[in-house]
Amino acid sequence: MARTHPSLSPALQRIARSFGERLQLARNRRKLSATLFAERIGVSRNTLQRVEDGDPGVSLGTYLRALRVLGLEDNLDALARDDELGRKLQDMASMGGLRGQAPAEPHPSCPAIPPPPRIRDRKKD
Repeated sequence: MARTHPSLSPALQRIARSFGERLQLARNRRKLSATLFAERIGVSRNTLQRVEDGDPGVSLGTYLRALRVLGLEDNLDALARDDELGRKLQDMASMGGLRGQAPAEPHPSCPAIPPPPRIRDRKKD
């Protein structure tokens, strides 16, 4: 029985396709045949074709093994490293800015963001 996968937005499809193309380019630059590369990452030639097409149905582990064989696994360390939005959200939560959440300690790598100025309560007539 075939697995079903949630569909990707067109933008994510382009990113996945581009990633697969970059893996294929890296393989070709290293003069690795498709057969040898597939063997080294432990997949069939058909699955390798799906990897190089950027198929989102291929397991993440397969993509990770492909990066390791190509010597590109260190590039993974850079993914989501500089999560500015996440740090800002974390800082807001630590200042009580997110409703329903207790203040948390900011991550040590986050610069301190001063709290917003308070607005004085209006006097009612």
